[in-house]
Amino acid sequence: MQKPAETRFPVHELIAERWSPVCFDERPIEPEKIGSLFEAARWAPSSYNEQPWSFLAAGRDDRREFDRLLGCLMEANQAWAKHAGLLAISVAAKVYARNDKPNRHAWHDVGAATQNLILQAMAMGLHAHPMGGFDAARVQQEYHLPEHYEACTAVAVGYLSTDLDRFSADLKQRQLGGRMRKPLSEMVFRGAWGRPFSLPTDGAAR
Repeated sequence: MQKPAETRFPVHELIAERWSPVCFDERPIEPEKIGSLFEAARWAPSSYNEQPWSFLAAGRDDRREFDRLLGCLMEANQAWAKHAGLLAISVAAKVYARNDKPNRHAWHDVGAATQNLILQAMAMGLHAHPMGGFDAARVQQEYHLPEHYEACTAVAVGYLSTDLDRFSADLKQRQLGGRMRKPLSEMVFRGAWGRPFSLPTDGAAR
């Protein structure tokens, strides 16, 4: 199943084809592919090369740890994420290791690492669904996060299910639903806030 983005300008196919499914197959992810996911995350850019990201991760082949991580998600997300092959929660270091000062770029950098992971998943025939619906306080307590570390985002990774009839009508509808994005005129400005950046109209990809 594919849901390519309808872009105004050409973008790389991995970006255009990336979307967040909710109907995963329960097939485990091969260990070498899991290694590649986190290797991709490792090479993200970061302020002062601090690399402020860490990940809590569990594959479905380790049922105890998988269920433990799943339990940190909100109930609505547990309903579909329980079928994924891998669950992970990104964690940000809130201060610079170099001087113990607050790192206001940490969440941006962790997001870049997570996006690397997501695109690597797409490149290997997997899909990933990042989510904010999890209990950060529970993660902090359950996994004994050190001081100055905070859970950022949960991610489910897996193979797409080819049998949508085994899922609820709501999940099936979400899986098949369209994709929406704001127009560039509402997000790229020039000269003043809210004044759209002038972009060419000729040769736009539809």
